[in-house]
Amino acid sequence: MQTTRRDLMRTALLAPVAAGAIGSARAAGPYKVGFMYVGPVEEAGYTYQHDHARKLMEEKFAGKVKTTYVENVPEGADAERVIRKLAQSNDMVFTTSFGYMNPTVKVAAQFPKVKFEHATGYKRAANLSTYSARFYEGRFLAGVIAGRMTKSNVIGFVGAFPIPEVVQNINAYALGARMVNPKVTVKVVWVSTWYDPGKERAAADTLMSQGADVLVTHTDSAAVQEAGEQRGIWTIGFNSDMSKYGPKTCLTSVVSDWSGYYIQEVQDAMDGTWKSHDTWGGLKSGMVVLAPFNAALPKPVADEVMARRQDIIDGKLAPFQGPLKDQAGAEKVPAGGALSDQQILGMNWLVQGVEGKI
Repeated sequence: MQTTRRDLMRTALLAPVAAGAIGSARAAGPYKVGFMYVGPVEEAGYTYQHDHARKLMEEKFAGKVKTTYVENVPEGADAERVIRKLAQSNDMVFTTSFGYMNPTVKVAAQFPKVKFEHATGYKRAANLSTYSARFYEGRFLAGVIAGRMTKSNVIGFVGAFPIPEVVQNINAYALGARMVNPKVTVKVVWVSTWYDPGKERAAADTLMSQGADVLVTHTDSAAVQEAGEQRGIWTIGFNSDMSKYGPKTCLTSVVSDWSGYYIQEVQDAMDGTWKSHDTWGGLKSGMVVLAPFNAALPKPVADEVMARRQDIIDGKLAPFQGPLKDQAGAEKVPAGGALSDQQILGMNWLVQGVEGKI
């Protein structure tokens, strides 16, 4: 089997760290920034969006910044070794998956001169920031589309893991759909992976066999869009614009745009103004956007979605505003109330209308 440049890079980064290597001194030359990805870069999806943003950031600084990345790093023992190796050769390190949280915290403590940023986590330190996107805002809008477009009143959700990040997105999707169509039921299939096209496709097939005629996913491949295109079932993409995988049936995608964040963070680091912080950006900041609508989406629906989008940006609409009930019918948020950020971040229950278990 041919060894690629990526294989060589990955082998080097997974090599054991030599004794006495802990610590980092700022070297002359371009500011060095490393990235670690849970999936392959490919041409779509979560990892693709992070890598696209990395490239835009490097271009923005025109020779003042040099970046490297490692893809396909499992959320286990490999992660700590890769983070440590990246810290040895970079001034700043971005680790871009929830399961990298504890290894990032551990390595950050060993490299106090290196700046670390962890995506979708919540543990910070003096040299470690956290950042994520309010995906749920885009999911709520996707739910409005699904609620209007379904004929069977059954819409499907392919979920990765039952963690708060995914649970809040399922709930927002269901709430958006049921706001415009109270008859909607959201069925959930868990695949226990961020990236496995085979499992994602099997989950999509299962949902379609259960009558779902609109599908959405919280995983990293385009397998759901490809399945929908082949079966003539509407889909809504996630992380990046998935329209090329479903040109007839992918109605839009909830896209994460990390480029502005990466540019600002690296600029602050080079300026010496960087400080540990937490960022949670959404529609208003441009960290979450909707991809262009498919021509098959009726104009009244598109107009309604854009109006709801503006309401969220203006603070007139909160996706998790009351009254809200859980699956058992227990009131979680009374009328006139809304979940706080802390409650959303810790969400471990499913709303009424969702069929599935955590």
